[in-house]
Amino acid sequence: MAYTPRLKEKYTREIVPALMAQFNFKSTMQVPKMTKICLNQGLGIAITDRKYIETGINEMTMIAGQKAVATKSRKDISNFKLRKGNPIGVRVTLRGERMYEFLDRLISVSIPRIRDFRGISDKGFDGRGNYTLGIAEQIIFPEIDIDKISKLNGMDITFVTTARNDREAYALLKEFGLPFKK
Repeated sequence: MAYTPRLKEKYTREIVPALMAQFNFKSTMQVPKMTKICLNQGLGIAITDRKYIETGINEMTMIAGQKAVATKSRKDISNFKLRKGNPIGVRVTLRGERMYEFLDRLISVSIPRIRDFRGISDKGFDGRGNYTLGIAEQIIFPEIDIDKISKLNGMDITFVTTARNDREAYALLKEFGLPFKK
């Protein structure tokens, strides 16, 4: 028997019927779905010390379960001592089963570890059905060993959906279990 992630089964069994009833969709193909999750970490300090990029790639690879890549600057900015082509960040894009696994770990393990957590802001929608969440510290993920951290870095997590508007995307993410503020 093939393995399917828990949230993927929940989507087909519970979320699709709930959203069809809520928005009066006529077909299951109209129901919005999650297409990818993008993790991005800006490491501006890497301009002076290149070992931060390698550390960032290793940490992001552990968090995502997939090899992360360095992002390079597109142009020269003399005020920031930045040259075109210098690595300044780390990113990874998750799709399919890895995406559902990461979302499950984020909701059930990582978000409850945030200090003074009162819910996720609902202001991160872009008008096209995508949601971006900012995390202040990477130590909320259990894959990261706190003793080996040299510097605390934040990251952005973007949930890309097929929703046509923010209301549909909000309902989809709420059904998946993201704890939005009341």
